[in-house]
Amino acid sequence: MEKTDFKKRVKEFKKEFPSLKEKVLLKDHTAWRMGGPAKYFLEIKNKDELEKAIISAKKINLPFFVLGGGSNILVSDKGFRGLIIKINNLGFEVEEKNGKMEILAGAGLSLGSLSAKLLKAQAGGMEWSSSIPGSLGGAVFGNAGAFGSCLSDSAEWIEALEVKNKKCAFKKYFKKNCAFSYRSSVFKKKAPNIIIFSVCLSLEKSKEGEISKKMKGYADFRKKRHPLDFPSAGSVFKNYYKPIKNKKLVLQFPELENFNQKKEIPAGWLIEKSGLKGKRFGKAQISEKHCNFFINLGGAKAKDMRALIKFAQKKVEKDFGIELMEEIIYLP
Repeated sequence: MEKTDFKKRVKEFKKEFPSLKEKVLLKDHTAWRMGGPAKYFLEIKNKDELEKAIISAKKINLPFFVLGGGSNILVSDKGFRGLIIKINNLGFEVEEKNGKMEILAGAGLSLGSLSAKLLKAQAGGMEWSSSIPGSLGGAVFGNAGAFGSCLSDSAEWIEALEVKNKKCAFKKYFKKNCAFSYRSSVFKKKAPNIIIFSVCLSLEKSKEGEISKKMKGYADFRKKRHPLDFPSAGSVFKNYYKPIKNKKLVLQFPELENFNQKKEIPAGWLIEKSGLKGKRFGKAQISEKHCNFFINLGGAKAKDMRALIKFAQKKVEKDFGIELMEEIIYLP
């Protein structure tokens, strides 16, 4: 496409979406509070807007990225030279069906807001998510989890926009078609061609006091163990789910016997035992409180955070022979 033709079509795109913003700093829309500007930024509230925006962007070959709560993303200091679409569907409906609480919720709801609504509706089963940053759509995307539970435990079906070439159609993905696995889903594997819009959850009828008590317990745990005073993206790396057979390492670190039996080695433990607690690159630091949390001490650069992540990855591989896999997404 010719440059003049592209400019003309972008001009038409702007007319089509009067609420379109330009040069929006993405650090204001991410949990890490870092990242440069988005060339274009559009908030979407309904299905028609979403479908229209994707088709229009596709027609003019405008790169796009769908943003949720911004909790598991590291945006470049240079920003994103394309269109950021922020899903702002905040719908919430409750129906009691066959002894279950069926919840239809918008993908744009933060997990904190969702938890408050579930508490009021006396729907239990998602208490583990109450103090996790990010949106419901993002939680589905990465099959978020904590305290032995995960999003896929409660998901019934997901309504998503399926993008094929320059055509779009909304489709229901029932749990069996979501390919949920540890911190992954079909939506993550096929991004950006499947865009989550709303989620149906199946939960248990519960008493408000019981739900509140569980939420408080999880929140108290996080306050003690996690560095909540600084911006972070939550866990940077996935835990490792294979035993370490190196006898020398097992003798050096007796805790490995227990981890090997459980077939789960915490990424934070591996980073700490590699001597990286408190390691800093500029204003980016590996938390001294929990080594799988990489924090922004204030004014951190994305390039420093990325370098710190790669440094930790290489050090753990050198010390333990394990390649840690990131939970986060890099943009672009």
